[in-house]
Amino acid sequence: MDAHESRQSPRVVVGVDGSPASLDALRWAAKFADMSGARIEAVTAWQYPVPIGWAMPDWDPEKHARKLLIAAVNEAYGSERPSDMSLLTREGNATEVLVRASAGAVLLVVGSRGRGGFAGLRLGSVSERCAAYARCPVLVIHGKTAAAA
Repeated sequence: MDAHESRQSPRVVVGVDGSPASLDALRWAAKFADMSGARIEAVTAWQYPVPIGWAMPDWDPEKHARKLLIAAVNEAYGSERPSDMSLLTREGNATEVLVRASAGAVLLVVGSRGRGGFAGLRLGSVSERCAAYARCPVLVIHGKTAAAA
């Protein structure tokens, strides 16, 4: 940790993809941040799609990701959005983006299942890789468990 990081308030990073599990992760992140005095960084990753023979010249994936992030935060918190919260969109693979964001954080919070994948799996590939490679402790939220009071 450098001198600049030590002067900043602690950070809780939360991965957001708009899925129900990521909404639960946002709610848990707020409870933990409130208890620990940390600020929240809500992070959404985006990538250009693999070319499949057609183009969408007016489509902006970063703008789409930003809208998704804002909608998820609004759905998770309503009018009770934490005041010291950053909304970040980053280009790249979701795991890589979240692992980079975890550097210097006190906690990374992710949902157990995101938008993709196979319904029968208990842990999604992003949450599994974050748990293995994050640079801070990781909280993986499963199901509809209410955020701790």
